[in-house]
Amino acid sequence: MSENELHELSFEDALQKLEILVRELEGGRIKLDDAVNAYEKAMSLKKICEEKLKNAQLKIEKLEISANGEMKTVPLDTQED
Repeated sequence: MSENELHELSFEDALQKLEILVRELEGGRIKLDDAVNAYEKAMSLKKICEEKLKNAQLKIEKLEISANGEMKTVPLDTQED
């Protein structure tokens, strides 16, 4: 699977593939070359999952402007006073 194909995976699919690779690596029953390739792919999947989580977090934050004009982001689920 190419790097572009990995980026097109949903978060859930990428996480599932990552979990499978981790189980294979933890099992220790794969050849060294295959283990190295699996590790590299797992690191790519981990990075993709982190990026997707970060993007999701950015979508659920809102901007607030304070009385002095300073802007900041706050979680969307904070309650108004």
